[in-house]
Amino acid sequence: MSAETAKRLAAQPSRTAGAALRTFFNIASAWNLNETEAMTLLGFDERTRSTYFKWKRDPESARITKEKLERLSYIFGIYKDLQILLPKSESADGWIHRPNDATPFGGLPALTRMLSGNVADLYVVRKYLDAQRG
Repeated sequence: MSAETAKRLAAQPSRTAGAALRTFFNIASAWNLNETEAMTLLGFDERTRSTYFKWKRDPESARITKEKLERLSYIFGIYKDLQILLPKSESADGWIHRPNDATPFGGLPALTRMLSGNVADLYVVRKYLDAQRG
């Protein structure tokens, strides 16, 4: 994330949070993620479950940390890359669930890697897709 983007996001945190979270929940729905998967992608666990559901109910009330913004940025990039690479929504949205023999995935679906809980794994998937786009 560029310094300019970070500055703009910081200027209107509630507006940014609301838009980002609504977008995330729409992507989670398109990808057919269950609540646990969606929570993991955002970096939540059982201890922080209530915050996740509060954000889902009222996205504008969220105070998004830099780490959560980073996660969202990678997820949005993954979604965008898939929509470009696989123009049919069903194919693009299903890609994360299909086994993949590419090196970063070792025969497992990309979602498995994304659900490790590490921001770095979201980065790996994003960079893989960016490379596929050329």
